[in-house]
Amino acid sequence: MIPRSVFEPEHEQFRDSVRKFFEVEAVPFHEQWEKDGQIDRDLWLKAGKLGLLVPTADEVYGGVAVDFRYNAVVSEEASRLGLSGVGFFLHSDIAVPYLLKNGNEAQKQKYIAGCISGETIVAIAMTEPGTGSDLQGIKTTAVLEGDEYVINGAKTFITCGLQSDLVIVVCRTDPNAGSKGLSLILVESGTEGFSKGAKLEKIGLKAQDTSELFFQDVRVPKENLLGEEGMGFVYLMRELPQERLSIAIAATASAESILAQTVDYVKQRKAFGKPIAAFQNSQFELAELDAKISCMRVFIDKCLELLINKELDTVTASKAKMLATDLSFDVANRCLQLHGGYGYMWEYPVARAFADTRVLSIYGGTNEIMKLIIGRELLG
Repeated sequence: MIPRSVFEPEHEQFRDSVRKFFEVEAVPFHEQWEKDGQIDRDLWLKAGKLGLLVPTADEVYGGVAVDFRYNAVVSEEASRLGLSGVGFFLHSDIAVPYLLKNGNEAQKQKYIAGCISGETIVAIAMTEPGTGSDLQGIKTTAVLEGDEYVINGAKTFITCGLQSDLVIVVCRTDPNAGSKGLSLILVESGTEGFSKGAKLEKIGLKAQDTSELFFQDVRVPKENLLGEEGMGFVYLMRELPQERLSIAIAATASAESILAQTVDYVKQRKAFGKPIAAFQNSQFELAELDAKISCMRVFIDKCLELLINKELDTVTASKAKMLATDLSFDVANRCLQLHGGYGYMWEYPVARAFADTRVLSIYGGTNEIMKLIIGRELLG
């Protein structure tokens, strides 16, 4: 195994505590959460007490002001243990950073402490029933009437949608300005006219809370505007590299975990009187996957290094997201085959990984969009 140089000893100490936390507080209950369609709310509060949520937040708001490598550790350990329902990465890596980077002081004072403690779960509502990866096609409107924005529209596939206490809603504040007409507006759960649909039934990520959100004449004070009006698309584009790297980090850790479990399985499982590991096909399959994962690990760690140095660009992040998510599903698919019929049983981690990793090439921008981004940069 190639030594990892991106982490310092303090990150590995943190990793040990994160792993123990998940093994005790999440793994024994994850199967029930899959049936419930969401994780236990208490897990958020317990994670908050240990500093697992939004570790990059400034100390003035109750954070510890560390770098994104701590976020990566949380994501990696959850992924290695197959904890698909733990939505911490969406909260800490994607949603809350919009508040940290674009919120005014009053907004930060009001919300960030709760985000760190787990009392305030934040979701971001981008995707709409008819838009998918096309953010410029967003139709949810926010019309300024006096001192209030009036929001109308619907969002779908929103992670942490049901459990969320605060939603960052991508709205169209100017119908004639194209991408310059988008803004980010904060909407608290319980606001009149804001409703949440039923839990969406997915083929994977069964413990992850995913829902539709509906806005019917929802009135919020104009102080709920996050950043400047018309700057929503710019803010989204600025944060997408971190979001896509976060997905790539989880995908790579999942691939490593499933490969390791499969290596153990083929050593123990016998066919035709000998371990499956003795067959050349098994050796060739595992060798190829191991080589690909080793290469991916080096690339993703380099991207993480670039991110913490504020040097990760959109194209490189798109490459990381595309390659890591495709590889993660390929690993799950081929490792399932090596498990034979048992690989198709839900009780085996490889079966869950097969279902869970399928969506990785879809969310955060489909991998076809990643190819467009890379291709345009390449061809000019």
